[in-house]
Amino acid sequence: MTALFSGVRGAPLAGRASLMECGAFPARLGTREPFRELIAGVEAALDLRAHRAGTLPRHAAYLHQRTAGRIGSLTRLIRQAAITAILDGSERITKASLDQVRLDHLAETHHHTTRDRSPNPRWPGKAPLTSKNTGTPMRSTNHLLQNR
Repeated sequence: MTALFSGVRGAPLAGRASLMECGAFPARLGTREPFRELIAGVEAALDLRAHRAGTLPRHAAYLHQRTAGRIGSLTRLIRQAAITAILDGSERITKASLDQVRLDHLAETHHHTTRDRSPNPRWPGKAPLTSKNTGTPMRSTNHLLQNR
């Protein structure tokens, strides 16, 4: 039993609602890729002039990791990126624009935990960028874009 269904306000709610556990949407299911299919369906509903179809499904692994496979987090991420694309006039969603969207606590916690295990926290699974001359890690320039 959850605390949501307890107390004075919870008892009436418990009589009208069922608690459903919703886990992460699978990235793969046998040979199928249901999360990629879901992304393609959400992308098909976008009405952005400069957005190219197929852009978001190409980032399925990143989107699954970023949203912890949660459908609500995925739709929130794409919706916010689309709103930003309309407001800034670009009318397209890019991986960089997806990176700028803050998500719910569960997704952000999962994303940062997964990123922290990678040698390159900005791009999981890839080595950090280094200078060709010195071999030292290069600094991010994202802080320069924050106040634009």
